[in-house]
Amino acid sequence: MPPRVAILIDGGYYLRRLRHVRRDLDDSNPESVARSIRQLISSHLVQINNVHRFPNHFRLLYRSFFYDGQPYTDKTHYPISKKFMDFAKSDEAQFRTRLFDLLRKEPNLALRLGDVAKQGNNSWVLKPDAQRRLINGRIQVSDLKDEDFNPNLRQKGVDMRIGLDIATITLKKQANIIVLVAGDSDFVPAARLARREGIRFILDPLWRTVSSELLEHIDQLRSGFYNPRRPFVGNPEPFSASQYTET
Repeated sequence: MPPRVAILIDGGYYLRRLRHVRRDLDDSNPESVARSIRQLISSHLVQINNVHRFPNHFRLLYRSFFYDGQPYTDKTHYPISKKFMDFAKSDEAQFRTRLFDLLRKEPNLALRLGDVAKQGNNSWVLKPDAQRRLINGRIQVSDLKDEDFNPNLRQKGVDMRIGLDIATITLKKQANIIVLVAGDSDFVPAARLARREGIRFILDPLWRTVSSELLEHIDQLRSGFYNPRRPFVGNPEPFSASQYTET
């Protein structure tokens, strides 16, 4: 019997790491990003199938999951110029909307969307680089511009959905291998549960260093993409924690 594989992708983490691990594509293009997600899923299935040698590696897939926050669509004003801004028309919102539409059409892929909300009463926060320049005296408050600020937004419910799906897949025995594409130690309780129930738990942090706490509760650390510090030669191979370096 072939193994059943569930692949869970933390979308926010994936999109932040994509420019580091896939410099060959345009990470602002939804079509390119959707294609890279298909490639990541296929690569993990190929690596698992290297052991089992089934004619079609996609037969191993139970389902893939992509988690992210809904595009923020409220209206506000820029912090310095006070010009009107509609978040729904922003490049980020339009990118997410198009990407989600593409992913909804993918076979055996479930899109799990949490909420995005403003934190506190402030709509904007100063970017770290602007903070450093202010502290170092390189600029004055009067020198700040709209582009020195980020929207003060936060995802809600994404990590909870990932944890619930890991628990559901595990307890209902819908798969016996889980591949988690993430780098957050918040998933330790879910990973611990899965392994106690006999699930083989693989972590793909997309070539980012992860905490020892998370490493303790997984069965294998490897990536579906090539090491960005090495030439693209042959198929991507599993890697061990001892080979892992942060990029």
